Amino acid sequence: MTHFKRLALASAMTLGMFGCAAPAQSQCAGTVSLQILGSGGPVAEGHRAGTSAIVWVDGKAALLVDAGSGAFVRYGESGAKFTDHQAILITHFHADHVADLDAILNSGGFANRAAPLPIVGPSGDDLFPGIKSHLTALFDEQTGAFRYLSGYLDGRYGLPVLEVTEVDVTNPALQTVFEAEDLKVSAVAVHHGDLPALAYLVESGGKSVIFAGDQSFLSQEFVQVFRNFKPDILVMHNVIPEGDGQPRGLHRWPGSIGEAAAAIQPKKLVLAHNMERALARQEEGEEAIRQSYRGPLEVADDLGCFPL
Repeated sequence: MTHFKRLALASAMTLGMFGCAAPAQSQCAGTVSLQILGSGGPVAEGHRAGTSAIVWVDGKAALLVDAGSGAFVRYGESGAKFTDHQAILITHFHADHVADLDAILNSGGFANRAAPLPIVGPSGDDLFPGIKSHLTALFDEQTGAFRYLSGYLDGRYGLPVLEVTEVDVTNPALQTVFEAEDLKVSAVAVHHGDLPALAYLVESGGKSVIFAGDQSFLSQEFVQVFRNFKPDILVMHNVIPEGDGQPRGLHRWPGSIGEAAAAIQPKKLVLAHNMERALARQEEGEEAIRQSYRGPLEVADDLGCFPL
């Protein structure tokens, strides 16, 4: 009996003795929907979990996009099933985007999933690991922090193999990184200080959502690639307010968000990765966005759903 089967049996016996509430069901409607699991950032501010999202297709959690701090709880509340995932997408390796990846994979070990699980992320550099090195640091059977989950790398212990796609961030072009029946994912490198980072385009059922990821105003290729694309939803961060003294080499300020959105022309702009320093000046920020972008705009909260 494998490690996970023993744990699952013990859990089942405990639940049978004491009972438990039924698992949550997704409240996302529509053939294709976006759900923001975690709408916050790197600072523990109120109720917001770190950045994470799900793309639901025909009622199934097809894609998990990032898994920031606290996303584990929101993941459970969403009703997502690990066996339904077609791929996991990671934009970059700041903790508020990836800290709960190991927790969600640990949970997935109880799901009896047999099919391999594609996972996509950026390449690394001298300062930051790429997706391959990150997973090795977590799960390598000899040196990994969670080496008991090493089956994610080699298929042992009843765990599904992670099929890794590492996206070359030195390539400025839009690159197809995952494709299945009626589901396509493309990635493009973005500028986020000295950290290798990606934005993603997800297309399904004639609908599309762009996850801009964390990016600065220097992400010129991102805007050029998606100019006049008109996605159903563009997800952008809401991290810094207008004015001097902000980390503009890491993040777009509201006026820059508006300029990017005006060029891309989404049917709806969704602001996620919300930090208090931006929310405290939200009215001012939205006025700055509206200088360029005049379409629908919504500030996401945890577990918020957006049908495409």
